[in-house]
Amino acid sequence: MAILNIVKEGDPLLRKTSRPVTEITPRILTLLDDMVDTMHRANGCGLAAVQVGVLRRVVVIEVEEGVVYEMINPRIVAYAGRQEEVEGCLSVPGRSGYTTRPSAVTVRYTDRTGEERELRGKDLLARAICHECDHLDGKLFIDKDIFVREYEDEE
Repeated sequence: MAILNIVKEGDPLLRKTSRPVTEITPRILTLLDDMVDTMHRANGCGLAAVQVGVLRRVVVIEVEEGVVYEMINPRIVAYAGRQEEVEGCLSVPGRSGYTTRPSAVTVRYTDRTGEERELRGKDLLARAICHECDHLDGKLFIDKDIFVREYEDEE
């Protein structure tokens, strides 16, 4: 496995729309493995392929230790509720802020074996799914339609 470089805010790649994966190849499987390792090394809870310089619709998410979701061509098909919480991003280091997201989402995706899956996520998992899917469409959490206000440490 390899630790990949994380693309940072300001790089135009982060504003591009990622292309669908048409075939699950050994290269895609290696990308998934490397993305999980990179996410763990960076202490993140999610990572999109574009964040490591690959314009493919691939994301990995782990909001509960040991439960990793590897999603190929994810698409949110339903959402409900509303939550406003603090959010950050590995591609926007040193910055966090309150964002508005659905409190529950349903996402359909293909897993590494080619199986079609559907997952309903609530709270933090819903937030992570939305955040990573936004990356696939060139959006960052600091964009006006998502970002509410800067987070100020209350200490």
